Amino acid sequence: MSSNKDSYNYQNRNLSEVFRELQEIKNNPDAQQTYMRQADEQHTVEVKQKKNVNYSTVKSQPNYKTRDLKLSHIITGCGIIVVSFALLFPKDLAFNQSYAKPEEIEQVSEYELNRHRLNMQNIISENADMDRVKEQIVEERDVEFETQFTDTPSLPKGEEVVTQEGVLGKDKITAIRTYENGTFVEEIILSKEKVQDPTPKLVNLGTSEFLAKHKVHIGDTMYFVDTSKIKETVDPASADVAEVKKSIDVKLLELPNEDYAKISFDGVEGFVKTSNLTSATSTPSIIEKNRIQRILLKVNINMDLNKPSGLTLNDYKKIFTGLSNDTNKIFENNYQAFYNIEKKYNINGIFIASIAIHESGWGTSQIAKDKKNLFGYGSYDSTPYESSFEFADYSEGIETVAKSLTKYYLNPVGTIIAGGEVAEGTYYNSPTLIGVNTRYASDSEWHNKVYKYMELLYNRL
Repeated sequence: MSSNKDSYNYQNRNLSEVFRELQEIKNNPDAQQTYMRQADEQHTVEVKQKKNVNYSTVKSQPNYKTRDLKLSHIITGCGIIVVSFALLFPKDLAFNQSYAKPEEIEQVSEYELNRHRLNMQNIISENADMDRVKEQIVEERDVEFETQFTDTPSLPKGEEVVTQEGVLGKDKITAIRTYENGTFVEEIILSKEKVQDPTPKLVNLGTSEFLAKHKVHIGDTMYFVDTSKIKETVDPASADVAEVKKSIDVKLLELPNEDYAKISFDGVEGFVKTSNLTSATSTPSIIEKNRIQRILLKVNINMDLNKPSGLTLNDYKKIFTGLSNDTNKIFENNYQAFYNIEKKYNINGIFIASIAIHESGWGTSQIAKDKKNLFGYGSYDSTPYESSFEFADYSEGIETVAKSLTKYYLNPVGTIIAGGEVAEGTYYNSPTLIGVNTRYASDSEWHNKVYKYMELLYNRL
């Protein structure tokens, strides 16, 4: 019954005595061994007692059993405290013999390592913290428009021209949106109501290979490759409307097909084959050729002579250089003088040069050679040589005659001429060869003879 007595003594001792005894056990290794052995024996006795006592007996003896249970609790608690001290303060306890096997420690460590690798805590936390939100929205959304293409033979192949801009439509949308942690996940459309239909974009798509080849559009300028007739219709057997010279520019009006084009030439409209047309892009040199042709188109016996010819200084040089009849090279050496009077007096320089050629026989007359007078200016029929003017050089005579014709023959009275002077129009009939011939020369065929030289010089271009 010593064990019962020991149990009783534990119950009657206060808590401080128990802890003091535990402290002594902590500091004494032999006492630790003894205490652990007694705790094991006590635990064995209690287990046997519980097996021998039935439920009714326990109820009928509450005081004793209650006391017995408290004693076991204290003994068990003390054991837990001692083990806790051993675990928490292994160096201080300094057990001579460990009750935990090294293999078990290694297994626990290995188990802890596996738990760390699974990171179960993070998985739980992430799922626990997930914020899933749903919201209903009602809004208007844009509806894309479609683009419609129409083949257009009046446009270069591959070119696009927008004839109507597209306009977005509108739909009223009711939807449920889902967000997880603030991030959009999905949307479910509940209903869609049309607010405004979209307007399609309309585009003309060019199909003409002819226009694409020459890089032109309807309304642009094109040029004739060869002299050709303009037809009334696309039928080659139709009537001729006009003849157009090589390199002349025309306006492209229509393109009924790839073989024929409708063009306008100085107000005259008709049809020509597309094969006889070119552009400045396709034939860059055509622009200069056209300039010359346009000048030549104005050359006729009834042309106005109180206007510049439109020729450049280089044109004058080209015209007067290498003339076979200019044996003394008088005209070749004075081409710039003819150009200068044209600019100064607003007069046709080729007309003045043609008079000089006609009156001096290409500069071979005695008056031309002796008096530098290519025009016989001032001479009378009875005394041509004696009455003619003498000039210091040919350019002086050229300017004198040009000024005289401008002031008295080519312009009506009151016309402003060079240097602020006013034309007197004393012998003015018209600014043409025939008009000048009336009072300038006694030879009625003078205008035809002069025009012959004008054509010769112009054709040198």
